[in-house]
Amino acid sequence: QVQLVEFGGGLVQAGGSLRLSCAASGRTFSTLGMGWWRQAPGKERDIVAAISRSGGSTYYGGSVKGRFTISRDNAKNTVYLQMNSLKPDDTAVYYCAASLWKSLPTVFNEYDYWGQGTQVTVSS
Repeated sequence: QVQLVEFGGGLVQAGGSLRLSCAASGRTFSTLGMGWWRQAPGKERDIVAAISRSGGSTYYGGSVKGRFTISRDNAKNTVYLQMNSLKPDDTAVYYCAASLWKSLPTVFNEYDYWGQGTQVTVSS
């Protein structure tokens, strides 16, 4: 079992920044492909970003490219999402997720474990 706990959500004005963290436990962190997803009310859950086991490869959803940065610290068992230039459309519940078998997981069914989510609200 892998446990994932997200931190860092909150309310921010448009143009501001937030940094999300996700702490993992239950398995050697460097063996997990990691990602951030988000879900706005009434919408599907979409990928925000993913990062490979070593951190050497990343993937971003189209709407966040150039504004968000995913990173990981395998010594601290933590993955981060730095969000800059936030827009009201970024308002959603953000989920951390882990894949046991895919180094750079970019598709929903490649993930095996999910966190409980953290709310990010961007005001205009």
